[in-house]
Amino acid sequence: MKKLILFDLDGTLTDSAPGITRSVQYALDKMGYPAYKEEELQTFIGPPLNIHFMEFCGMSEEEAATGVCFFRERFESVGLYENSLYPGVEKMLAALKDAGVVVGLATSKPEPFAIRIAEHLGFRKYLDYLSAATLDETKDNKPAIIGKAIRDAGFLEKKEDVLMVGDRRFDICGARENGIRSLGVTYGYGSREELATAGADAMTGSVEETEKALLTWLNTGAMFFK
Repeated sequence: MKKLILFDLDGTLTDSAPGITRSVQYALDKMGYPAYKEEELQTFIGPPLNIHFMEFCGMSEEEAATGVCFFRERFESVGLYENSLYPGVEKMLAALKDAGVVVGLATSKPEPFAIRIAEHLGFRKYLDYLSAATLDETKDNKPAIIGKAIRDAGFLEKKEDVLMVGDRRFDICGARENGIRSLGVTYGYGSREELATAGADAMTGSVEETEKALLTWLNTGAMFFK
């Protein structure tokens, strides 16, 4: 029986911190905000940018929209390419495809950026479905993005055969809201505590562990990592 595995992008398949944090700082500089260390800005990786500009900096909705525009000004031409696949990710995706898995990407990154990253890093060929945010931010919450991926792949009536893999609480909570199980990866930008609190069904600490857990789930329906 076919199974659908959905992957988050940033912090799950790719190490995207340099491009995102530098583009956030670029936006903050343009708006007269103080400089932050790159590690302080890693909190921007995962949630919708406009919401996090408001939460992190206390911006108004209008200011946050300006921040997103400035962010994209740098990200589109430079930051998008300051990105790399985690070692072992391509091997994992190839193994899943060889095993007959339907592979999808479910990311809060705008769809044009997600496509360009997947093509630039060479893993678009492994994706059967891609669900992402819209540039106008009318669809940028993770539950809706995950729900669209499930619907597009034809698994609405087979949710027991769907698994979401991600590194932040947004991925885990989005999976739960859609009635599917989740695997949290702790090598990304979220902590083990964050993933556990959000209710991850299982957790792995490396790409190699993740591949093993996914193949185990595929063959037995169980995951043995916590």
